[in-house]
Amino acid sequence: MSDKVETEEMKDGGQEKKNLDFILDIPLQLTVELGRTKLLVKDVLQLNQGSVVELTKLAGEPLDVFVNSKLVARGEAVVVNEKFGIRLVDIISPNERVEKVL
Repeated sequence: MSDKVETEEMKDGGQEKKNLDFILDIPLQLTVELGRTKLLVKDVLQLNQGSVVELTKLAGEPLDVFVNSKLVARGEAVVVNEKFGIRLVDIISPNERVEKVL
């Protein structure tokens, strides 16, 4: 009898995989935020090459990782093959994400 239960569970698992496969190729927007600031229009118009814009985060603080504008992780900047990347150091739990929405 236990063999039959395992077989049914395996079938259900296969169905779940099919359902998940259906959404795996949906594109999402991933954004990494270094920090934020607010500027007046006149200050933006005065920006030129070499200008420095002060951000709200301190150097060394984790960077925020957003997927479709929702915070999902924090990480640190890395360089891989002369390109910037991010190493994830903290994944936001689903409960924390729900709390931020409410």
